[in-house]
Amino acid sequence: MNQQSSVFKATHGVMTEEVGVISGELELRTTCQEDGTLELAITYVGAAEWYTLPGKDYKLHDGRDHEVVHRLLVNVLERA
Repeated sequence: MNQQSSVFKATHGVMTEEVGVISGELELRTTCQEDGTLELAITYVGAAEWYTLPGKDYKLHDGRDHEVVHRLLVNVLERA
């Protein structure tokens, strides 16, 4: 299991499964399992509760792509 985490500012907000759109200072956590399964979670900086990003069954063909995919997600969510 490999985990990446980044803090960013989402001015326009990010959609979550549980509570709808959240915005402000957020933290994205991506976890890549040994089989390439990718789990995406987001929270307000400093908060205990994590939320799920929409979609499911994310899987990388090569786990070595995890860091690149994580950075791409942060850049997209920050610009959205």
